[in-house]
Amino acid sequence: MITAFSDYLNKHQYKNFDLKAVLFDMDGVLYDSMKWHSKSWKQTMDEFDIPSTPEEFYLYEGMVGKSTINHLMNRERGRDASQDEIEKIYKRKTELFSEYNDGSLIPYAHDFVKKVHDEGYTCVIVTGSGQPTLIDKIEHNFQGLFTKERMVTAFDVKHGKPHPEPFLMGLGKAGHLNPNQAVVIENAPRGVEAASAAGIFTIAINTGPLDEKVLWDAGANIVLPSMEALYNNWDEFVKILNAR
Repeated sequence: MITAFSDYLNKHQYKNFDLKAVLFDMDGVLYDSMKWHSKSWKQTMDEFDIPSTPEEFYLYEGMVGKSTINHLMNRERGRDASQDEIEKIYKRKTELFSEYNDGSLIPYAHDFVKKVHDEGYTCVIVTGSGQPTLIDKIEHNFQGLFTKERMVTAFDVKHGKPHPEPFLMGLGKAGHLNPNQAVVIENAPRGVEAASAAGIFTIAINTGPLDEKVLWDAGANIVLPSMEALYNNWDEFVKILNAR
C-alpha cells in the first residue's frame, strides 16, 4: 500500500501531498443503505416491467437517478426514458427506499469521520443521492462533523458520477483545493471512476457484494475491506501523506 502514494504522485507529477480535506461518499461509506437502494430499485423496475438484477445496482451506485433509469431503458427498450417515465419511476423508487431504509450506519463510519474532523481536516460529502430523508439525517448522525455548505448532492451537479464534476465541486466546497490536497473515500466503482477522473487519491472501501477487482479496475489507489480497516490504518496513511 505504501507504493500507492508515490505512484499517485508520479502519475500526476506532484512533488508531495498537502492534505487538507477528506471527501466522503455517503451510501455504503457512511450509511449501510445500499442494500435498501438495491432492493428499492429492483422492486421499482419489476413494477415497471423493466428487467434488472439486485446486484447490478451496486455497479450504478453514485449515478443520479435519471442516469440509472436511462441506462436500463436503453438496454431493455432501446431508448431514453421520457421525462414523465423518469419522474414516475424515481418517485416510486424514493417511496420504497423511504419505507425500507432503517438509517443504520456503516460500522466505524462515525468513529472515522470524527477522527478526521478532530485532526483538523475538512470533511465534505460527495453523493449521487437525491434522497432528502437520508441527507437530512447527516446532521443528526454526524452532528457537528459535516455542514450543508460542504455537501455535494444530486441536486448540485449537471453530471453525476462517473463524471468528475461531483468531486471537482467537492474540492471547491472544501476551500478551492487542488487534487493533491484531498483524499476520497468511496465504495462504488462509478464513484471511484469519478474521483480518479478528478485526479484525487482514492481509497475504496468494499462494503458491498462486488469483487474488489472491480474497484481496482475503476482506478482505486487503495482498496480496503471495511471502514474499520480504514480507521485502523489511517494514522499510518497520514504519516506517509505528510512525509511526501
